[in-house]
Amino acid sequence: MKLTSITLMAFAVILAPISAMAEAPVKNVVEIAAGNKDFSTLVAAVKAAGLAETLSGTGPFTIFAPTNDAFAKLPAGTVTDLLKPENKAKLTAILTYHVVAGKVLAADVKAGKVKTVNGAEATIATAGGVTIDKAKVVKTDIVGTNGVIHVIDTVILPPAK
Repeated sequence: MKLTSITLMAFAVILAPISAMAEAPVKNVVEIAAGNKDFSTLVAAVKAAGLAETLSGTGPFTIFAPTNDAFAKLPAGTVTDLLKPENKAKLTAILTYHVVAGKVLAADVKAGKVKTVNGAEATIATAGGVTIDKAKVVKTDIVGTNGVIHVIDTVILPPAK
């Protein structure tokens, strides 16, 4: 059978949607984080704050996700204290400060203030690499079905009210 360029183009047109489907995300942002050992502290905190269901919802969400190493930079005992039921409101405030409504990919990030789900504004800088409130974005565009995760090297804290 002789393959002509028209036949090959027909195959390309037929297979292109299948290829695109294969690349589509199949996990939401919480499932992605839960499947990555570097986010085990974040996942434990999200569960303790009762945010897993919300962040598994439709979204879309942009999550600036601190790694376990980022949580380890906090003063000794801080994470353990935040995970206590009596500190749920404080933990929720901190975690929602890491979330922005909408799906913002790295190519769309612009310097300036951004309103977080917490209600407070965080500062994005792009000179010399992207930061949010001085936390360095170390990996970008981990895309889920309901948003995107950007990995940061430091836990960011909302401004005091």
